[in-house]
Amino acid sequence: MSAPTPASDRPLAVVTGASSGIGAATARALAADGWHPVLGARRVERLQEVADEVGGTALALDVTDADSVAAFVGSVGDLVTADRPLRGLVNNAGGAKGTETVLEADEEKWRWMWESNVLGTLRVTKGLLPLLIDSGDGHVVTITSIAGLEVYDGGSGYTSAKHAEGALHRTLRGELLGQPVRVTEIAPGAVETEFSLVRFAGDEDRAAKVYEGLEPLTAGDVAEVVAFAMSRPSHVNLDTIVLKPRAQATGMRFHRET
Repeated sequence: MSAPTPASDRPLAVVTGASSGIGAATARALAADGWHPVLGARRVERLQEVADEVGGTALALDVTDADSVAAFVGSVGDLVTADRPLRGLVNNAGGAKGTETVLEADEEKWRWMWESNVLGTLRVTKGLLPLLIDSGDGHVVTITSIAGLEVYDGGSGYTSAKHAEGALHRTLRGELLGQPVRVTEIAPGAVETEFSLVRFAGDEDRAAKVYEGLEPLTAGDVAEVVAFAMSRPSHVNLDTIVLKPRAQATGMRFHRET
């Protein structure tokens, strides 16, 4: 499953979790900025639709499966040429499941959150870093969350995973010092996507209540910030960008219209 061979004058940018939400919006924003998006996700039919829309390349990817990541990395490598380097990676795959307290924690949900948010980011980043370094002007963007900067009751599984993902990313910033690779963490607050629907196991009413009475961020809002960070001159590194709706102060503090 793939799109036609990328044009040689468009650098490659990998976006994970790109079949919907922030990932799909990021693919659109990067394509508009002159990148060739290489999109990875599990839902291959939806992924191909996005790739066809933006003139990108769709490749099956499950970041929780080491073999799937290895195959994905190999396929990305096959697209790279001297004139068409891999210069961008947007780690977007991840998510939350449940709101159980520590006392009631479900280890299977925790395991999925750590696999998708932390180990998934590790696998993809580790696999693609050599290509990003070889490009002479690489950029790793990781979409974390304000849940990686604070904690809230009932969110221990997700907040701990996002704290760990952020620590991984920020450690990378120091380890790559002196290499031609920039490193940007983007930490959104409330964004209306499928995030809450996944967290609440498909309960649409419960998911809708998360955004009730306020105007949340959209996937496009976050994607525009990703594209902006990646369009700065190569000597400019935007380390950490936090964005929230105007109606949100912290992870759990909102102003809601009655």
